[in-house]
Amino acid sequence: MIASILAGEREQYHELVRPYERSVYKMALSFMKNEADAEDVAQEAFLKAFRKLADFRGQAKFSTWLITITLNEARGRLRRQAIARTESLDESPEEGGHISPALLRDWREVPSAALERQEIRQMLQDAIANLSPLYREVFLLRDVEEFSIEETATALALTAGTVKVRLHRARMMMQKELAPKLKNAGPRRRWFQWS
Repeated sequence: MIASILAGEREQYHELVRPYERSVYKMALSFMKNEADAEDVAQEAFLKAFRKLADFRGQAKFSTWLITITLNEARGRLRRQAIARTESLDESPEEGGHISPALLRDWREVPSAALERQEIRQMLQDAIANLSPLYREVFLLRDVEEFSIEETATALALTAGTVKVRLHRARMMMQKELAPKLKNAGPRRRWFQWS
């Protein structure tokens, strides 16, 4: 497919990158912390990948190469902004300015189960966001995107040993932060019992 794109069939590029759109966006969002910047980073990553497609040598998977471009774009954008973005855990979305519309939910979903799932998802997102970029990158690629050790090492230009050490430390930090919270977030008490 890459050869045909390079030969002039540019319309196939979208088919080439379509399977990776979500992964690229999630990786960008993990760095940029807001949807608009993440979309810009993802779009720029896809454009750079298109421009440099002839440079892809096939030494790594295409997905690894694309994620590497995304990481480099996100890092560069953060450097250019020269600020470290942080989200206040105390600030409600209404106070933060950016409000995304609520997603439509399945009408059969039990509200308490949806609330518990959302609370746990938010705890995980906050814990990942609290990791330093060194550990966050490795954790996201290995445990979220399910890259292999070798693919992660290639994407981050690290040795496999460094990836293993950082992944272990990231998991320990996540466990330390999440264990007490998840213990307290056990199933909600039932207000009634079936007889």
